[in-house]
Parts: sequence; structure tokens; C-alpha cells
Amino acid sequence: MAETKDKIKRQLIINYVPGEECRVAVVNNGRLDEFFSEKRDSVSHVGNIYVGRVTNVEPSIQAAFIDFGLPQGGFLHVSDVHPYYFPSDDSEEGATERVGKKTPRRDRPPIQDCFKRGQEIVVQVLKEGVGSKGPTVTSYLSIPGRYLVMMPQMDRVGVSRKVEDEELRKKMVAILDQLDLPDGFGFILRTAGLDRTKTELKRDLAYLMRLQKDMEKRRKAGSKTRLLYAESDLLLRALRDMLTADTDEVIIDSEPGLKRAANFMRIFSPRSSTKLLHFSGNTPIYHALGVEEQIRTMYSRDVPLPSGGRLVIDEAEALVAIDVNSGKSRSAGDSEENAYNTNLEAADEICRQLRLRDLGGIVINDLIDMRSAKHRRDIEARFQAILETDRARSTVLPIGEFGVLELTRQRMRGSHESIHFQDCPTCRGRGMIQRPDSVAADALRELAALLDHPKVAKAEMVINPRIAGELLSSKRKHLSRLERITGKQLAIRLSDATGLDRVAFYAYDAQGSDIEIDRLPKRHATSRARRSKTPPSPKSSRWNWTRTHPPPRVKTFLSQGSTAGAAKRNAAGAAAPRAAPRPAEMRASAPTAHASTPHHGANPSTHRASNPHTHTKAPTARPSPATSRAAPHQAKVQTSPAAQPAIVARPADAADAADGAGAAAAAMPAPTGNPPPPLAKEPQQPSSAPMMRSNDSHHHPQQRTSPRVAP
Repeated sequence: MAETKDKIKRQLIINYVPGEECRVAVVNNGRLDEFFSEKRDSVSHVGNIYVGRVTNVEPSIQAAFIDFGLPQGGFLHVSDVHPYYFPSDDSEEGATERVGKKTPRRDRPPIQDCFKRGQEIVVQVLKEGVGSKGPTVTSYLSIPGRYLVMMPQMDRVGVSRKVEDEELRKKMVAILDQLDLPDGFGFILRTAGLDRTKTELKRDLAYLMRLQKDMEKRRKAGSKTRLLYAESDLLLRALRDMLTADTDEVIIDSEPGLKRAANFMRIFSPRSSTKLLHFSGNTPIYHALGVEEQIRTMYSRDVPLPSGGRLVIDEAEALVAIDVNSGKSRSAGDSEENAYNTNLEAADEICRQLRLRDLGGIVINDLIDMRSAKHRRDIEARFQAILETDRARSTVLPIGEFGVLELTRQRMRGSHESIHFQDCPTCRGRGMIQRPDSVAADALRELAALLDHPKVAKAEMVINPRIAGELLSSKRKHLSRLERITGKQLAIRLSDATGLDRVAFYAYDAQGSDIEIDRLPKRHATSRARRSKTPPSPKSSRWNWTRTHPPPRVKTFLSQGSTAGAAKRNAAGAAAPRAAPRPAEMRASAPTAHASTPHHGANPSTHRASNPHTHTKAPTARPSPATSRAAPHQAKVQTSPAAQPAIVARPADAADAADGAGAAAAAMPAPTGNPPPPLAKEPQQPSSAPMMRSNDSHHHPQQRTSPRVAP
């Protein structure tokens, strides 16, 4: 009675839709243990044998790339090259290899000596391509049967590596020696053939030899890349590989699938005691048997443990990271025992999740720290014992000093997550998106770099409405300053279809034609610094140097050939009391309105009629750098171009420039008569509105316009 109570009921539940999809679930006592699915448009190529051609040989990585008819070429490493392709004077020498005795890497010739471009080769797909990597292929061929595996160009016989008992291995080798095996082929006895009779093994051998003859005919039939052997679909593969002696039931919900399964079992397992059942209910089979809910939780990031702990599984390109958390687990009073019990549950669940999700490669398990060395050894043994029953090969390393257990699992194909899911188009698979304020700041920097190109006269930015709200609120001053400095048009267009962290830019030239942004030359800091050392020419346009330096915030609009404004300003400075020089930090913080004048755009003759003091001729003097910064056109009149210093305008020097102009004017003799009234200050304009500068800066005032937001 105890044996009956502890016996595990193993079921093979198959959801088969002809021509569309096949799903296979292995259930032990109602708990999902393994799951496989295959759609019509994503049929696996693992196990298929092709005739291909070498397209490229890479000595640097000791690998060759093979074209065998799939969109992506196959990757053949030198360790997977059969001795049949080794260079040799004698064609018979080294043509075969013993089963289980693979030629070591140090004894293999370089791959460039084995293959030439265009050479024909027969390869078998080992694993599907993952991501941008193509499929991995090998020239060691193996054709699986129900009980035997045939390997062309191999010698001797072998036993499945899953069988570790030496006595049992010797017994299986003795069974193979009783068969009349052909020369030039190696054979491996599978675990399913251990208790089979000699007649059943001969029947399986005859089936494999028929396949080999058919492959030889196809190989000699043509010269193009072609398929020699195709693996069966998932339905037949599941019956061949998963139908073991301890399987109690095979349940199929489709009549065509039931007939195919019955024919297969009649030929390959005529004495099997497994029951073949048909599910005919209206409810989907996985919903009726409680499997669908377990499949949905299979894709969850968090996996609960029975005692209250949980696993956090993150799948990356290079590895799989699994974190073990105790959560609400309080099964033991001692922390060491509690950690040990939680890790035992985690070991069982981790191995189950690896099979369910078909995860492969490097797996990093961050376990709960345990001080006891015995507990750590028990956890390691638990992992090894469970993974031995897995069909995929695995290697387990001891727990490190940081409590991390590392293991590797054979990757045959992409995981279920990579097959049934795709990256989010918004976050691109990261699970998070950039904040709106950060997107707006990056967009302003990209826009500044785009407007810096001389060919670009107008730029358009397409953004999400949420990003537009960030730009036109907290970033509005930066946007206005950028448009004011460059003097170029800027349009912002809103689009609900644009992602929250996406910004699209469009550039136009002066004629309104489109500019390909990718073909614009890159701006280098070294060339810009070299140009900034050259002083501007007196006749050059103001915009020739504002591309490398921000324009001064001093608003001076005088005719280049007139000195009336300069004389009037000198007279006003002489009448005003001379102010003491201020420290540099105080001058930098002074408001820019001190350097403004209300007479921009006025007729110079009107100023001379109303102010007789402007006719007083000021003595010729070399202007100070501050005077040059305050009135660049005035400096051009008073000094020759050769003696004019290089002008480097900074926005913070506007007040300093005004003070310097007043100091220079105070040094001149005071005019006779009543002093003129002080100049009125121009009201300061709000800095939030963007400003468009006119190219004709000598006669026209600066204009302010708002950035255009296109609907």
C-alpha cells in the first residue's frame, strides 16, 4: 500500500491543432513539470541534416560559416569538425572516429586547412539561432530512433551518458554486441532500449538503415543546398522521446492526432502499457485538466515557494539571474534552518522552472546565505540529483563565498519567453522608459547641435504631447534662448503616435528643402576653437561669429558710419558721477538693462538738433576692452581694424561693459553748459519669450517671436 500511495502518476497531455499548433505538457501528479509548444510558422530545425556549402572561413575564431538554405548561415566551430574533413594524404586515414572518444582540440588541424570557400559539406543543426546569432551546426551526424541512435562515419558502440552505473553500462554494451551492426556506423543504445528484446532492437536498426539509404540518394541527386533528413514534428518527437515506461496516460484532444499517435505506438512500442486516451469535451483540454493556469504563471517574473518565499527570475542575453527571497517564510525558529529549508524549496523550483521555460546557458542562483558547510553541500547535491533527470546536459559548481551557485544548462533553442514574446516597442525590452524632463533636456541638446550646422535654416521637432508640456513649461527659457542665439526658425509638432521617450527631428535649408540629417558633417570642438581665435572683420556680418560665440546681450543699434550716438553717450557719461569699479563677481550679476539705450532705430539727425552737446568732438583715445564689448560698432569707428582686439562676447559681461563705457567717457573733458538729461532706460523684456534676430543688425531692432507649435 505504501508503494501505491507514493507512486507518481505521469501524464502526457497533448493539445494538437492540425496545421496550426501543437502543445505538449508533462504532468506529474497534476503538477506541470515540462512544457513544449511548436507553431506551424516556427517549426524547429534542430536535428535536421542538410547539404551545405562553406561561405566563409574565419581563422581568427577558428570557425566556418555554412549556407544550407536557411536565412541565417550556420556556425561551425573547429571542435565540431569530423575527422573525415581533416586534411590527409591517405583518404582512408582518419576518416572515422570512435564513439565517445572525440579528437581533442590540440590534435585538430586549423580550420583553414580543413575547408575552402565553396566546398560542399553535410551538417546537422545542433541548436537554433538566438537573437542575431545564426544556428549552430556540426559535421558529427546522429540519426535517432526509438531505441538506438545511428552515427555515420563512427566506430564501435556506446551507451547513453545518462546511465552512470558501470554494471548497467556493461550490460547495455553486451546487448549491442548481439546485433549485426553495419561497418562505418556507430550506435548508441538509449535508455528506452534497456529492457527491449533483440527483435525490437533489430526492427529499430532496420528503420535507421532505411533512413540512411534514403539520405544517400538525396545527397547524390543534386548539387545545390538541400535537406537530407528532417526531424519529426513535435507530436511524434514527444512520443519518441518522452514516452517512457513510467508514463501512465497519453491524452490527446484531436482525432487526427490520436490516429497518428496510435500508428506510431503500434510500430515503435507495441508492448507498451501506456493508455492512449481521447479527450472529447467542449472545454479546452488544458483548462479542463488545470494546466492552462500553470502555463500562465510560467511566464511570471516572480515564482512563489510553498513556505512563503519567492524566486525572481530575470532572463538576459548573456545569462539567467535567479534571486531567492525568504519573504514570509518562517518555518523554523533558527535563521540558519529557515535559510536551509527555503533553499531546498528553491532548488526544486529552480530546476523545474529551467525545464518549463527551456532556459539555457549560464544560470546564476543567488541563494540565502548559510553558515553551515553541510547545508551548502546538501543544496549542491540537491541541484545535481534533480538536473540528472533533465534531458539537457548541465554542470553545477559549488556554492561560492558570496552564496551564489552557478550552473550551465544546454541550450537547444530559444526560451519560451523569446519565442512567444517580443520586446516592448516603447521601452525596447528594458521594462522602463526615460522620464519626460530627461527626454526634454536631451531633445534640447540634440536640437542645439542640429541648429549649429550652417546649412540648417529651420528645424522641426516631433514629440509626444507630454514631452511638449515639459518643453513649453519648465524648459521654455532654454527653448527661447536657443532660438534667440541661433536666429533660426524652430517648429514643434505634437504627435500622439510618437513614444513618450522618442523625439524626431527634421531639418530644412533656406529654400525650405529637406536636409538629410544623417549626412550632415559632424561638428568638432577643435575646429570651432580654432575659428574662435580669429577676430571678425569690420565688414563681416554679425552672424559669422555668433555661431561660435553667443551674441552679446548689449542692445546697441547704431549706424556703422555715424559717431553721433557715441558722442552723445560720451557726453552723458561725463556729466554723470564716476562710479567706483566693482568686483568681477558683482559685475557679472548686474542686470543687463544698464547697457540698453532707447535711441535704437531713431534718426541721427534728430539727436543732433535736440542735443547741441553732441557736436563737441571727443579726443581720440584707444578704447578699453570693456568699451569694445559695450559698443562693438563704436569701437570699429574709433580704431582701425588692424588695432581692434578680438571680441569675445559673454552674456554675463553686459553690466561690466556698461561700467567700462561709463569709465571711458568720464576720462574725457566735460562739455560746457548745462549737462544733458540722463538717458531713459528701456523696460526689460521678459526672458521667457523666444527672440528672433534680424540679419541686418545695424538698422533694425531685435524682434521677439514665439516658437511655432504645429498642430
